[in-house]
Amino acid sequence: MKLEDLIAYFRKAGVFEDFCQDYSLDVEAEVIEVYMQKPFSLDSDLAFFEIEKTEGNIEHISDGVKYYNLFDFYYFLDMIEELKEGDNKKLSDKEVAERVLSYAIKDA
Repeated sequence: MKLEDLIAYFRKAGVFEDFCQDYSLDVEAEVIEVYMQKPFSLDSDLAFFEIEKTEGNIEHISDGVKYYNLFDFYYFLDMIEELKEGDNKKLSDKEVAERVLSYAIKDA
């Protein structure tokens, strides 16, 4: 899944619990984290891990692939809620993805 796809899913009323089930994530986890391989780009695939597996590390290796933490899912869901208001509703999913990725990189 790409960042733009994730944004589109939740902007169109996707449900967190359904998402977790689809990606075999523990909905009861303390936090689900969103990771990406480098180089960071809109074309890069995302990976999702429970914090219990990553131990909150910035880097996480899964199946021999190194991923880097972008943000946690609660932060992401808060952003999506803010995007449902005002002029933000007019932004395309790609524009939102560009802003989210830029912020995640600069904030890291």
